[in-house]
Amino acid sequence: MKLRSGVFASFCLLVQALGVALFLRGFFPVPVRSVPRREARTDPPAEPPPPGAGMVSNWTKIPPPLFKKVVIVLIDALRDDFVFGSKGKQFMPYTTQVVEKGTSYSFIAEAKPPTVTMPRIKALMTGSIPGFIDVVVNLNSPALLDDNLIWQAKTAGKRIIFYGDDTWVKLFPKHFVEYDGTTSFFVSDFTEVDDNVTRHLDRVLKREDWDLLILHYLGLDHIGHVSGPNSPLVGPKLREMDNILKKIHISLLSKEEASLPNLLVVCGDHGMSETGSHGGSSEGEVHTPLLFISSAFEKRSAPLAQPEHVQQTDLASTLAIGLGLPISRNSVGNLILPVVGGKTMREQLRFVHLNGFQLSRLLQENTPAYEKDPGYEHFKIAEKSHGNWIKLYLEGNNSEILLNLGKKILKQYLEALKTLSSSLSKQVAQYDVYSMMVGTVIIMESPTVSSSSWSEVDVLILAGTMGHVLSLGASSFIEEEHQTWYFLINTLCLVLCQELCRNNFLLKECDLQQSTNVKQNFDSIREISECKNIDIPAESNSKLGKATFSSDLIKGSDKWISLATPWIILICCRLLRSLNQTGVQWAHRPDFGHWLTSSEHKSELSFLAAVSLLMIFFLVQRRCSLVSKIAMALGLLGVYSYRAAIGNVIFPWQHGGKDISKPPNRKKWMRIPAGSLDQPLSHRFLEDLNSPDICWRSNTTKSKQSRSFLESIEDNVLTQKLAFTRNQEADEFIGGLKTMGITEARFVYVFVLGIIFTGTKDLLKSQVISADSNTKSRGLWEVYSGLVLLAALLFRPHNLPVLVSCLLIQTMMTKYIWIPLKFDAAQITIMHYWFGQAFFYFQGNSNGIATVDISAGFVGLDSYVEIPAIFLTAFATYAGPFLWAIHLLCYLSSEVSRDEVNLCQFADDTKLGRSVDLLEDRKALEKDLDRLDQWAKASGTIFNNAKCQVLPLGHNNLQAGGRMAGEVPDGKGPGDAGWQQLSMSH
Repeated sequence: MKLRSGVFASFCLLVQALGVALFLRGFFPVPVRSVPRREARTDPPAEPPPPGAGMVSNWTKIPPPLFKKVVIVLIDALRDDFVFGSKGKQFMPYTTQVVEKGTSYSFIAEAKPPTVTMPRIKALMTGSIPGFIDVVVNLNSPALLDDNLIWQAKTAGKRIIFYGDDTWVKLFPKHFVEYDGTTSFFVSDFTEVDDNVTRHLDRVLKREDWDLLILHYLGLDHIGHVSGPNSPLVGPKLREMDNILKKIHISLLSKEEASLPNLLVVCGDHGMSETGSHGGSSEGEVHTPLLFISSAFEKRSAPLAQPEHVQQTDLASTLAIGLGLPISRNSVGNLILPVVGGKTMREQLRFVHLNGFQLSRLLQENTPAYEKDPGYEHFKIAEKSHGNWIKLYLEGNNSEILLNLGKKILKQYLEALKTLSSSLSKQVAQYDVYSMMVGTVIIMESPTVSSSSWSEVDVLILAGTMGHVLSLGASSFIEEEHQTWYFLINTLCLVLCQELCRNNFLLKECDLQQSTNVKQNFDSIREISECKNIDIPAESNSKLGKATFSSDLIKGSDKWISLATPWIILICCRLLRSLNQTGVQWAHRPDFGHWLTSSEHKSELSFLAAVSLLMIFFLVQRRCSLVSKIAMALGLLGVYSYRAAIGNVIFPWQHGGKDISKPPNRKKWMRIPAGSLDQPLSHRFLEDLNSPDICWRSNTTKSKQSRSFLESIEDNVLTQKLAFTRNQEADEFIGGLKTMGITEARFVYVFVLGIIFTGTKDLLKSQVISADSNTKSRGLWEVYSGLVLLAALLFRPHNLPVLVSCLLIQTMMTKYIWIPLKFDAAQITIMHYWFGQAFFYFQGNSNGIATVDISAGFVGLDSYVEIPAIFLTAFATYAGPFLWAIHLLCYLSSEVSRDEVNLCQFADDTKLGRSVDLLEDRKALEKDLDRLDQWAKASGTIFNNAKCQVLPLGHNNLQAGGRMAGEVPDGKGPGDAGWQQLSMSH
């Protein structure tokens, strides 16, 4: 697999990118055809016509609303076990009492992936199933133009008030008569984001000028992102939510009238995984509680059994019926029948008929052969039975038989609704199979093979790449893709070990012609140098050999280090696999990273982080300028200072993480022994201030603005029990803590930008001022060094060994594998790609969105700024592949520079000498020239005859200074016979 040109390698990368783009275009599903809102509001269908002449149903309108006011409390990332499990009984006692003994209906709503906020809000309000492309637009949600519950309510004259996540404000602009949005991306804020919602409650609950109130609380989701579902912070947050629900429920009950009851809906948009993130399809992420609480329901007499499972999209249809609105045209949800179970049989049949009619119409718009669909057939049968029931009802038949018949028809309708919804859900993923196939074919295209001789490395690269592409056809392989990459790089290391052994021990003189092309090139040069008339200086020969040969030039300690390199890489990869569990099936299992990040092992983590930062400096600084070396050293020191400031690590002079950051005025605070905190104190620190073990209570408005910072501290800030007797003292203390970490992080950013600027300046200089490959190579490396420093800042401390291993493997493979074995650009490019993908998973990432570390986007930021937060989050997530890609550019650039130096030394220092008295002598000298020319062509260079000097030697020989095959003055002497015609034989 010979590829001499880096340009062709770049072309191959572009072709691969085109294939990936085509595949993604086909992979992202096209949603069920949406109906514009202006076309969605049509007259509702009448009841099924009774059979017989002269009988017509008089119910042609939308049923009137069932509830006067509806309050929707959406608690972001609320898992079902937070309400129905042990945490619910412990921290949400009022909600548990209402669920088990009150007038409520409880369900477990199943959310479809992707389980991120914006697609889930769409599903809740439209009843449709968003696709994975909505994950991208989740960062900047556009206005929702599809038919939805909010638009229908506004069109019907309902007055809607909203407080919470500003995603709603972006999706539904100008729909709310009053709103107050808060950003959802500043995940370090656990408190203010919820206080900004709750502060409106007392005022709005006393008013009567609204029909629909929506509250979206984000604090629980933020706690999950930072410290996970088992954090001690979860309990107090659930208790806070329980108190809010109690306040809303009591207020709604106190204002109910005899005409219509009120309804309180409690739900989550998604859950959270065992690591606290979300976006995937694990049980914790897709299962959320769904509670309907109203005095219209019958009081539960027996304890709640296991809640029934429903689809999250069912809420849109149910709320539309409850508010007396048309069901959203694109909804695939079913009516949750128990919510309307207290109504008459005719009303219940009317409700399910409206739902079935809407689903069957949506099926007709998206499926050509809709009449053969089982759900459509069942609906038509139920509709016909419904018509017969209407006939009996209009005839005044109110017997028990009519009621039983109605229940039977309800069951038929529900079966039809379930089948219709299932058929439509399958229609959501309309993949562009043609684009996917074309993209796959392009991705599988391999570089042109110019030699029929294939090594084991070539076979592995081709087979591994094709095998990986084929594995993407199975969802289980995608979920556990990291296993594929681990297998490939381990196999690659074994094959490289075999290749090194062959080149060091098994190759003999007779086998040189069957070895690699580079080895053949070396043989030509060695034959030249062994001629008695060719003089190659020892220094030039040594320098040339180090860059061009394999077995003969890897001697001494370098030889054994080279042989050990694949095994060292295997050991590093095995240790990195133990650092972070990833994937889906095994992500919940404990790993070394969990052990390091526990508060009991802070000293070990600090030592590991310090050693890792020192090794990063040692591995990166070797090719940097002096200024960049100093900047790198100060930057890495700043990285450690930042982690110490936020409590991740400690300095050697600290003990157990105590007194890491001192408050601004030590005279205004005191230490209080454990157990001596008094209840009347208005500010208390409970437990150890060891994130996520922070539990701080405060009732003052001013302190609430500062509290979120303390809660965002990931690890130990103070292990002492602290108490403040005056609010002002607490606020002054917290005001000093708010700047912790931000200054240190921004200090590092200065050095990152400085190093990158220095490298960029060298790159521009090499392109504009002088075409110097050395300057270009140095510039690329300094840009790479700046990005390494940025990665060190964004990586969690326990992940710094991943960065060290990345640099170490790159260094060892460059020096002991790629250069000695002279792999071509295509092989090295694919190896970089493989290792980049493996390091993506070594970081703890997966193909699920739940493993994205959002907190990296807020390093050095004191508020949410969209562009920097997105960039930092993306870079921290894809640092592994990105650093390997930049290293590939550095390596290819350095190879070009190295070849230029070696070729220059060879051409300047090599001399061919021979006595040319006879024709045979001239032919022998021409043969030596031919060998030199062959080597030049094999090395991708041009042998310039015009610049080769001919130095005649001999008594009375005055013909000095001539050129090969050039005109020379006449002269006499023993060496003048035919030398002026000397040239390459071809």
